[in-house]
Amino acid sequence: MKVRVLAPVLFFALCAAVNAPAADLRPLPAPPIIGATSYLVMDSKTGHEIAVLDAEKAVAPASLTKLMTAYVVFKALQEEQIQLADQVTISEKAWRAEGSRMFIEVGKRVSVQDLLLGMIVQSGNDASIALAEHVAGSEAVFSEIMNQYARELGMLTSNFVNATGLPDDDHYSTARDLATLARAIIGEFPEYYKWYSVKEFTYNDIKQPNRNNLLWRDDSVDGMKTGHTDAAGFCLVSSAERDGMRVISVVLGTSSAKSRIDGSQALLNYAFRFFETRLLYRAGERIAATRVWKSANEVTPLGVLEDLYITVPRGAYDSLESVHSIPAILIAPVAQGQPLAEFKVSLNGTELISEPLRALADNPSGSMWQRTRDSVSLWFE
Repeated sequence: MKVRVLAPVLFFALCAAVNAPAADLRPLPAPPIIGATSYLVMDSKTGHEIAVLDAEKAVAPASLTKLMTAYVVFKALQEEQIQLADQVTISEKAWRAEGSRMFIEVGKRVSVQDLLLGMIVQSGNDASIALAEHVAGSEAVFSEIMNQYARELGMLTSNFVNATGLPDDDHYSTARDLATLARAIIGEFPEYYKWYSVKEFTYNDIKQPNRNNLLWRDDSVDGMKTGHTDAAGFCLVSSAERDGMRVISVVLGTSSAKSRIDGSQALLNYAFRFFETRLLYRAGERIAATRVWKSANEVTPLGVLEDLYITVPRGAYDSLESVHSIPAILIAPVAQGQPLAEFKVSLNGTELISEPLRALADNPSGSMWQRTRDSVSLWFE
């Protein structure tokens, strides 16, 4: 990765960077054609979109809705509003749920954990409604919470009116929104995400397999959720990890259960074969430094506060170019975490990353002598 600095700047330090000659990059092949209404393939760590087809097209999400239902329940668990051991009394509405079921019985008490497994593994509509009622009192109120969290996540083309995904004209989402949701679940709730890899679950002496057949086909796949209605077609959100790189695939509107599996597998293979995710800088690592006038410490180190990764076509890393743009004059005091400069990474003229460089330490105002000396020096800048 080649590095340059934009003027006007004062630049004092830079962490080691790769300065190898630009690689002779091969043309990137087009993503596979899979016969879906829409799809999106995303790197989970960076959010980089690897392959896209009509990702903003609003469609019926069917049982992929249960990803949003799970997210709300996970939030309630995280905030200790409910507990996994809570015993939920099953309502008649939940018991009468149409479609796929975990076969809970009206009036019986079932733990939140069993209901979650019944929803995640068995895709139980009855479990989804029971969870919604336990968290919010009613499915209607729960749907309002679903939409609140969707907006917070940036799912701007989604609307939910139930916890199950049963058809409704006002119930819709997109491939991009569902990828955003899947990424949030993986990142925020690793302790619960593991349940998406469970291959079968038994409740009430009824054993049901996970409908995500990729769990049997591909050892790198460990989630997430299938969906199907006449309006939605056959859908699948899948997630896989190979050699430390995690990829999310959202495939919507295929014609059969086989085509959603084959299509998802093809997209995952494409992502892993032709792309890679690399660590650029670690959190707190000194990337650059800048002069701060009238300060106790003349130089302030700059970096990022979280590990910074980038997703690029395989073989392209050495062709990346980074630019640090640092203002020529910065005046103390400076607070740790304060953005002071701009850091951009591009490939062949296309910007891939734009991040602020932040102060890695406090730099308070200097002594009277330091402030006076720098005030005079600044007259000549």
